[in-house]
Amino acid sequence: MTFPSISRRGLGALALGAAGASLLPRLALAATPDDIKKRGRIQIGTLTDYPPFGGTDDKQNPAGYDVDVANLLAKALGVELQLVPVTGPNRIPFLLTNKVDMLVATFGITEERSKQVLFSNPYSALTTYILAPKGTQIRNAEDLKGVRVGVARASTQDTALSAIAPRETRIMRFDDDATTTQSIISGQTQAIGASNTVLAQLSAGYANLQIEPKFTLRAQANGMAFRKQDEALRDWSNSFIKSIVDNGELAAIHQRWFKAAMDPLPPMPQF
Repeated sequence: MTFPSISRRGLGALALGAAGASLLPRLALAATPDDIKKRGRIQIGTLTDYPPFGGTDDKQNPAGYDVDVANLLAKALGVELQLVPVTGPNRIPFLLTNKVDMLVATFGITEERSKQVLFSNPYSALTTYILAPKGTQIRNAEDLKGVRVGVARASTQDTALSAIAPRETRIMRFDDDATTTQSIISGQTQAIGASNTVLAQLSAGYANLQIEPKFTLRAQANGMAFRKQDEALRDWSNSFIKSIVDNGELAAIHQRWFKAAMDPLPPMPQF
């Protein structure tokens, strides 16, 4: 699979020149399912810096949960898939300036974001937990009294933990997820607040520690994202998501990337 640095749409934008840049919204290529089928190709924005949802393989090609879903979607449409690497900050700009047809990029569904884009029904969830070794007796927030719990400073899990932890909880704040994760590996902390992505990494790399979720701090539903005018593509994608939930393909993708860390697949609500 190749990833050209400038797509046909991007070349068209360059041809307009600076004076014509304001015309881009009027010249946007259609993103209905029928038009994409006629074009024979779909451009999907995906993260490559957030494994296992979106990362790269040993050949530096995009790989992960989102990539597998994007591949299935293109196959269902009967078109070639062109993956376009995006980052958290540029996801919406890439979509709104027509660099991609849609996003499959671990994009949390929020009211604020819904003012700019259309969301599909959820196809994945980013969940933060209190994680601890299997033998650790933690069932709820009250059980955190006197426990050393690590979190990334100012993260959503820090906020969620601070809101529910008893006064006796020893909250230890670290600079990022990596140092928080290292704290439970080394025994500096007895538990950590972290997401299912960290849980997957611990399960894969430190299976001997038997780290498991004790209870949920926060759950974020992730949706595919579309431009406001692309309701037909959003509706088609909702039908596609339902089909891969019903036939077990989404559960298989989930198992591939998260293994025992999040088994079974959480229910996917419909809006």
